[in-house]
Amino acid sequence: MYTFVKILSSAAIIGIVTEVARRFPTYGGIIAALPLVSILSIIWLTVQSESSEHIQRFMVGVLVGLPATMVMLFVIYMAMKSSIHIVFAIGLGVVSWVLFLGIQKALAGVFHISI
Repeated sequence: MYTFVKILSSAAIIGIVTEVARRFPTYGGIIAALPLVSILSIIWLTVQSESSEHIQRFMVGVLVGLPATMVMLFVIYMAMKSSIHIVFAIGLGVVSWVLFLGIQKALAGVFHISI
């Protein structure tokens, strides 16, 4: 039952954000940049009685992923600004995201930080 409710509510939020973005691109972008997925995930993890420690580890993962996500969005923006087709722009963004996460992990290892 939780799975169905999670899918339905998440799809509704995505639909609303997409509709706002269609009518008001800047506001849609600002709303899309909100950590909606993270907040929803925290809520669902709490509803499903996950421990506070588990949710904290999840949040560390979110924080680790933020810089790579920023790089990915920047790469997609620059690719589209250079008239690269959306499919290739997204592909470049995903590749940059993976590479940046790899670089982050390597740097964390150099400085003996566990992520």
